[in-house]
Amino acid sequence: MGAEVDVVIIGGGLAGLAAARRLHRAGVPWRLVEASGRLGGRVATEVIDGHLIDRGFQVLNTAYPRLGTLLDTDQLNLGYFTSGVLVRKGDNLRRLVNPVREPTGGPGTALAGVGSLLDRLRFAALATGCATLPTSRLLAAPETSTETALRRAGLSDAIIEELLRPFLSGVFIDRELSTSSRVLAMVLRSFARGRIGLPAEGMAALPAAIAAPLPADLLDLDTPVAEVSPGRVRTQAGDIRCRAVMVAVDPPAASALLPTLARVRMHSYTTYYHSAPEPPLTEPILLVDGDRRELVANTVVLSNAAPTYAPAGRHLIATSVVGPTAPPEPTIRAELTRLYGRSTADWTHLTTVAVPEALPAAPPPQGQLRKPVALGEGLFVAGDHRDSPSIQGALTSGWRAAGAVLDELRAG
Repeated sequence: MGAEVDVVIIGGGLAGLAAARRLHRAGVPWRLVEASGRLGGRVATEVIDGHLIDRGFQVLNTAYPRLGTLLDTDQLNLGYFTSGVLVRKGDNLRRLVNPVREPTGGPGTALAGVGSLLDRLRFAALATGCATLPTSRLLAAPETSTETALRRAGLSDAIIEELLRPFLSGVFIDRELSTSSRVLAMVLRSFARGRIGLPAEGMAALPAAIAAPLPADLLDLDTPVAEVSPGRVRTQAGDIRCRAVMVAVDPPAASALLPTLARVRMHSYTTYYHSAPEPPLTEPILLVDGDRRELVANTVVLSNAAPTYAPAGRHLIATSVVGPTAPPEPTIRAELTRLYGRSTADWTHLTTVAVPEALPAAPPPQGQLRKPVALGEGLFVAGDHRDSPSIQGALTSGWRAAGAVLDELRAG
């Protein structure tokens, strides 16, 4: 290759693409190298028998602040979920919704029978505080684990075990709820302020839209990086000389390229995809298990929110399990029969997607959620392990790392 450029970005995931957009806007010469044959990193979509299969259950929150910098979400043609959850308790499904988003569901939520009425009022107060207080105040509050924060808010075992643990375990991929309370505050803020949806063409439409304004000839796919050092990136095609290197790959790969970088523990999960001739629910709403069986984190009929996820006459169901061990599909199918309260005998198992390194663990202390991106000697790092473990965190870290690169180049 033998090329020379101001900035080399390693990794074509959300963080790398956000960084490329900022550098391109600033007029700084850059190149992006990506080991695989596609952009998007951990965000990917494939087609199986006419169904859109994302790389695990992923959604987009319209309240993520960095999204508006990079694209108009209208271009994604989002299909939205109900702002709430269904909870399976014995023979009943209890429906709890955000009364701000779903005003007609407020009375039913108050009488839902998940935890006590006082529990639901206290949780509503917690979520409202996260949505309305300045971010600086939320990040200045004493930091603890998510479980401890919920208990300090006065919530009972009943509502934690029947609703919040199964729901948040799917969000954080952390059944122990050991995730920092500051991450919890940011998540509750985004859920209260935004809408949750799916792009009509699958989650891969998100990185595609972010990459669309970038010149294709600056994006080098199928280009693994063997070594990084100040001022040089060694690839299989040759060396690239540069003034700055940004490593924007997943945490394990980042640690391999930058040995001084602290290793990050990763959470894993598995999503089972089924196709059914009839939807087990007609509402686009997440279903969680309030019976404390601790197997399925959540299940949802994706095609109720985004009909394009399934071909005509079929419906797509995604079911997620937290942890490194994936139960056999028949075990999950039996749980789905119980959760939905109807037979799954005529369902077709399309695929099981295991994501062993899905999200970085974020236990306390996380501080202000913004870890250093400038490592010295012209080396930079980006990814959701440098901010919050989320799509927002990946985008923000890439944007922030590009800003640090620009500052150093200008100073130099």
